[in-house]
Amino acid sequence: MKTRSGFTLVELVVVILILGILAGVAAPRMFDTAAKATDNGLRQTLGVVRDAIELYTAENGGSPPPFASSAAFQGLLAPYVRGGFPMCPVGATAGTNTVIALAEAAASTNATGPWRYDAATGAFAVNYAALTANTDDDATLTYDAL
Repeated sequence: MKTRSGFTLVELVVVILILGILAGVAAPRMFDTAAKATDNGLRQTLGVVRDAIELYTAENGGSPPPFASSAAFQGLLAPYVRGGFPMCPVGATAGTNTVIALAEAAASTNATGPWRYDAATGAFAVNYAALTANTDDDATLTYDAL
């Protein structure tokens, strides 16, 4: 008599069930990682531009770069930022690098541009549509606090 070797239908169903449970547990963690990566990229980008502003300020007698337009501001910081002015990774204007003045951002919630800059203090931040919105990574941290 010949014996057959192989898996029974019950064994295959059990293995598929276990794989489904593992995928159900792993998938939320994988998607959460994407949010963390985006927020960490934003932190890094803000750090690069803020360092460029500090270098400009140090080399120009303690005066932060003036703001006439987005292009002029980016031109002033070009020697201090390698690879061009960074794009913003969050918000409705993600993927663009337009800078707006802080007064313009404060005057209108519809101010276009992913970045905002205060020429008086040298403060540079993300111009997220809802500045009080919590970051994807940390529910206790808002985007304007980065």
